[in-house]
Amino acid sequence: MEKIDILSLSLAELENILTEYGEKKFRAKQIFQWLHVKKVFDFDKMTDISAQLRERLNGIFCIKRLFMQKRLASCIDNTVKYLYRLPDENFVETVLMQYNYGYSICVSTQVGCKMGCKFCASAIAGFVRNLSPSEILMQIYETEKNSGMKVSGVVLMGIGEPLDNYDNVIKFLSLISDKNGNNFSLRHVSLSTCGIVPRIYQLAEMKSGLTLSVSLHCADNNGRSEIMPINKTYSIEKLLEACRYYIKTTGRRVTFEYAVIDNVNSSDGDADKLADLLRGMNCHVNLIPVNKVRERNYRTAKAGVSAFAERLGRRGINATVRRTLGSDIEAACGQLRRDAVEQSKNGGADF
Repeated sequence: MEKIDILSLSLAELENILTEYGEKKFRAKQIFQWLHVKKVFDFDKMTDISAQLRERLNGIFCIKRLFMQKRLASCIDNTVKYLYRLPDENFVETVLMQYNYGYSICVSTQVGCKMGCKFCASAIAGFVRNLSPSEILMQIYETEKNSGMKVSGVVLMGIGEPLDNYDNVIKFLSLISDKNGNNFSLRHVSLSTCGIVPRIYQLAEMKSGLTLSVSLHCADNNGRSEIMPINKTYSIEKLLEACRYYIKTTGRRVTFEYAVIDNVNSSDGDADKLADLLRGMNCHVNLIPVNKVRERNYRTAKAGVSAFAERLGRRGINATVRRTLGSDIEAACGQLRRDAVEQSKNGGADF
């Protein structure tokens, strides 16, 4: 019998399984807190549980750990990038970032990505599979253990499209916010999507309190479809309608991410079209200097991003330029995984 991934179970699911095996219901809460509060990932170290029960747990459940394949620490700031190897030998990336308010972590939700955004390194190595709730969660737990830091903000903006792995991402959010476990406020979670419209409506109905970040990157359909294939399925008009519904339903402001790419979407006219598009919305624009990717020729002039932000500001749109973190360690999503996959194909990586 295949063992059950215990870290992907809710407290109620764990209670049901244990009671089916004749155990007391309260044991589930003990085990849940060992996992999610004390962060102990070895049943034999759960000292207030009998040896007999610990043996039974080892027979029924597995605790899927992530293995740190590579760790890169920035010399410019305190950003740390992790390449984690999963039990099935796939790789994901996680980035720990320091801000004035504390530490924020950027986690992956899929092995690879199928969305095909042309300026992004995540899709180059191809899509393999979705991450389980425990694999998303363990990026946080393993990074906290390695760094000795407590994470105060979570960003679902690593490799993969979170809303393409909707059920597992929602389960992850439920686990991390469970009051009997980690008790993490979802108001400190930001979910970034390229715009899977039906899922945005579903997310709105949850009223979870999380921040929705939408990768827009262009203000007209022709231009956006060229660099973001998802726009051919869900146009800008449909996407903004869903965003307005999210704002109205949740009372939360939406963030629009916009990678300013030279000779693609960086002109004064592009800024004006973006301002017209977002006028009247409770939103914020996060302008991003595009990350350099070997296989792509996209670039961003630093002065161009500032000028773009100023023009939006004059048009009444709240916009800021994202601070670049970890530029010396290729902290952009997908590059470490891509290199690891290429090395594996060539006979193994020296990590």
